[in-house]
Amino acid sequence: MAGRVFTRWQAAGTHFLISLLIGAVALGVILGMWFPGALFAAAGGLGLLYLVIGVDVVLGPLLTLVVFKSGKPGMKFDLAVIGAVQLAALIYGFSVVAQARPAFVVFVLDRFELVAAVELEPQELAAAKREEFRSVPWTGPMLVAADMPADNAERQKLVMLARTGVDLQHFPKYYVPYADRTQQVLAKGMTIARLRETEPANMPAVEAWLKSSGTKEDEVRALLLRTRFAWLVVLVDPRTAQPVKMLVGERIE
Repeated sequence: MAGRVFTRWQAAGTHFLISLLIGAVALGVILGMWFPGALFAAAGGLGLLYLVIGVDVVLGPLLTLVVFKSGKPGMKFDLAVIGAVQLAALIYGFSVVAQARPAFVVFVLDRFELVAAVELEPQELAAAKREEFRSVPWTGPMLVAADMPADNAERQKLVMLARTGVDLQHFPKYYVPYADRTQQVLAKGMTIARLRETEPANMPAVEAWLKSSGTKEDEVRALLLRTRFAWLVVLVDPRTAQPVKMLVGERIE
């Protein structure tokens, strides 16, 4: 009995479904681990997601649609080449996302800073005093704190580096466990009333969440978190300083 004859649309459709499954797995990793919650939009995850899903879900099926012809000599080879091109493009796109993924959420002085994996130099990671800070986490951003160095010369060096965009949070040697600095976090945490006075642009998202969640204003404290694309409001528990919710506030133009 003759084998089933596929049209180019059926072949492209089958390829699309396979690519969609792979894209769903990639989406789970990106959203579930690397860019959780509000960090997805605020840290540029949407653009990176377009890159990965666009390459995976669109590129391969389109190429199959163009070249497929049932019974055509060398068709298996053509499809193998398309698969190889798609895989290479997917690996490239995923590597870009992996480099851009949030690595550490760092409490610095009076706010949080987000540090991407690509921003951490290997030699700086190796200089970390604690083992857990010597490598970039793969299962999502790690919450830590960073202490200003006691040495005045090191402080001056940081001041100079800050002008180039490299600051305290980019040096894991200054990291300490977040649990060791919860009192400092709470000391800098703002009440919602204070946030309303000082950060009105960040309030709409906070007000909406408080209303939808049924959380009272005195049940959280607020600190800001800076990313490349937006300021986030980090609501923390007023007893433990553990983050309760991150909300995208004011966009950075």
